[in-house]
Amino acid sequence: MTEVANRRILLIDDTPQIHEDFRKILSEPARSELDDAEAALFGTTVVSANAGYEMDFAFQGREGLLKVEASRLAGRPYAMAFVDMRMPPGWDGTETIARLWDCDPRVQIVICTAYADQSWDDVLQRLDARDRLLILKKPFDNIEVRQLASALTAKWDMTQQAAQQMSGLEAVVEERTRQISSMNAALELEIIERRQLEKQLIQAEKLASIGQLAAGVAHEINNPMGYILANFGTLDIYLDDLFAILTVYEQAEHAMLSPSLASHLKVLRERVDLSFLREDIPALIRESREGALRVKQIVQDLKNFSQADEHQEWQSIQLHPGIDAALDLIADEIKDRADVLTEYGTLPDVECLPSQLNQMMTHLLLNATQAIRRRERGQITVRTGAEVREVWIEVADTGCGISPEALPRIFEPFYTTKPVGRAAGLGLSLCYGIVQTHGGRIEVNSEVNRGTTFRVTLPIKHLVSVSS
Repeated sequence: MTEVANRRILLIDDTPQIHEDFRKILSEPARSELDDAEAALFGTTVVSANAGYEMDFAFQGREGLLKVEASRLAGRPYAMAFVDMRMPPGWDGTETIARLWDCDPRVQIVICTAYADQSWDDVLQRLDARDRLLILKKPFDNIEVRQLASALTAKWDMTQQAAQQMSGLEAVVEERTRQISSMNAALELEIIERRQLEKQLIQAEKLASIGQLAAGVAHEINNPMGYILANFGTLDIYLDDLFAILTVYEQAEHAMLSPSLASHLKVLRERVDLSFLREDIPALIRESREGALRVKQIVQDLKNFSQADEHQEWQSIQLHPGIDAALDLIADEIKDRADVLTEYGTLPDVECLPSQLNQMMTHLLLNATQAIRRRERGQITVRTGAEVREVWIEVADTGCGISPEALPRIFEPFYTTKPVGRAAGLGLSLCYGIVQTHGGRIEVNSEVNRGTTFRVTLPIKHLVSVSS
């Protein structure tokens, strides 16, 4: 993309000062470093922010809706809108956004507010459009506003280009269908394959962009977490020494010559509840360390997801030893929940990145294990087989299954059906990326309360055209 065609922005906020702030932020020339940052983030060449934005303003949601309707009729739609959440006495932000999207589903939205009458989960659930909705908390930073405006107007333009390209492709398909009616069956198959390829390309683009972000986040978090974990070890030593000194003081209390001092120490010990502190402080440190270790694990997941290892080499290996190693690695996780059954076929050597396939198998097996409720012992079955130019691996469980609503999203980065804090939502995305790197495919069949089967198909020989 070499040009941003639509830089029209609408601000809906009941505060005149906010209008003036946005006018200054988005009308004045931006620093060129922002252009460089945007190009690095999106991998594209964009028009400098110095060109400015075309701003429109509304004080209430109804007024904003009228402007959106008018802009569509005039053939000059808005690329994005900043919407305040509280705008008495008219519509609130949620109602306003819903009506804006009824009029123009393409407009990108940023909720711009300090607080709201509803929780963000309720807002997101009601609007059900997270791919077009971001949240900007007040007081906001000028750079944040500029970056959001730049990114979302660029996204609007790319979406329009993609829609035009798709429209063109569909027109070609329709023309071919009219001209060659005898090839209907073959053409239908081509359409199905094309749609599947489009889904894979979209998913690959998501993984690539979020992978870059994940690598940066992991790097920034890893260093301070190292300090925290190291400090916990030192704090344990200091605490042991401190409690040792307190014990000696307690023992010496009865030998003190001054009865008043001994009495004062006794009252002080009872007031601070020294016995309770002896038990509670180590518990607090232990819980804090566990939390820090959880953060460290999430950072490791982010690093794995970004696939930052540039020193991997393609090797021809047998897959079964790697599968067995993954089973051994998580044996403690599995043993309390499920029995493992292996049904290995005869496999040729497969040209692959062994460490990546080991990561993939570990995630698939962990996913299968966690799908089985602790109260109901289940079974995990690992099957393998070979065809002419491919090998396949299946991991099947008898767990809780995946709902039809969640199934299309399971490979999306940061999407998870597990409770908050249980998973970062990167495992299956990592598996998807590894399979794509190997030029293979991953499929899933699932039934709620019956179980899930993941099937990974890999080419026996690595194709040079497949990016590693």
